[in-house]
Amino acid sequence: MEYMRTVDLKDGRKCTLRHGTGNDGREALEAFIQMREETDYLLTYPEENTSSVEDEIAYLEKKAGSEREMEIVAEVDGELVGMAGISAVGDSFKVRHRAELGISVIREFWHLGIGRALMDACVECAKDAGYEQIELSVVADNERAVTMYKKDGFVEFGRNPRGFKSRISGYQELIYMRKEL
Repeated sequence: MEYMRTVDLKDGRKCTLRHGTGNDGREALEAFIQMREETDYLLTYPEENTSSVEDEIAYLEKKAGSEREMEIVAEVDGELVGMAGISAVGDSFKVRHRAELGISVIREFWHLGIGRALMDACVECAKDAGYEQIELSVVADNERAVTMYKKDGFVEFGRNPRGFKSRISGYQELIYMRKEL
């Protein structure tokens, strides 16, 4: 799946959103690890990453060649600062209408509109891929993200009070959200 768009950020800079490619492998992996060092809201800790640069290249190439899945990178001044993707829940008839969404942005670039732009891009790509519903889970304490998703029409459909077990704060409640496309 291919994607390319430029958006204006709140600080006046431009941000390029585009589908990731194998050429982004090293920088994407470094950003992936950095993002996990900077927040306790993501699924894994940095040292739990088992992917090599070669693995990341293969992952991005697979996504770039997919008709139903996508990994979008956000670049500011030539630096990869955020990533988001849509993944199929499954291929069987009963679930092929559903996609999962994930977003992360390097802390230095928070509050500039990159997360929102990545979300919008993923929703657009999910519609283009024929999905009827996009889903996500978000840590309940991540109030800015929850607010952003709600403003975009995502609705809560459940909670798991012990969804994550943080090394820092103990159990973290996960909110499950969905949006009909």
